[in-house]
Amino acid sequence: MTDLAVRRADANDRDVLERLWPLFLHDLSEFRGILPNPDGTYRREWLDSAISDPTWCAYLVWSGDRPVGFAFVRALDSDARVLNSFFVVRGARRSGLGLRAVQSVLASHPGRWEIAFQEENAGAARFWRHVASEVAGEAWTEERRPVPGRPKLPTNTWVAFDAR
Repeated sequence: MTDLAVRRADANDRDVLERLWPLFLHDLSEFRGILPNPDGTYRREWLDSAISDPTWCAYLVWSGDRPVGFAFVRALDSDARVLNSFFVVRGARRSGLGLRAVQSVLASHPGRWEIAFQEENAGAARFWRHVASEVAGEAWTEERRPVPGRPKLPTNTWVAFDAR
């Protein structure tokens, strides 16, 4: 998958993001026990914020004319941006597309970044440590933090680095 395009999403992209969003949460459900609402939908606060909150933004990842992922960035008004959500469909994983996509998003907002992941998600743990090393060399940190408001969940692992 060499034909990668990463672009900032706008209101016209809402339908595509709404279709990809449940796939992302379904993947996370394996690690955090996320269950659908009684009507079969998933919670959508982050999706809504990424589309409408000025301190957030959403990116869509495309391979040709096919949407293959997204990234939600929050804390645009802070010293450190947070990559809140990042998703690549299974059919596009392990192709290098995810690394290229996240590098494009990071380059769009130079400066300090923080990214959380679940240690029990071994693929994500490897991916985010690889991203940190690719972007910042050895100049990145890692720490465990509790999940706010969810004391029974295992801690999240956070990587932090500068992307200039």
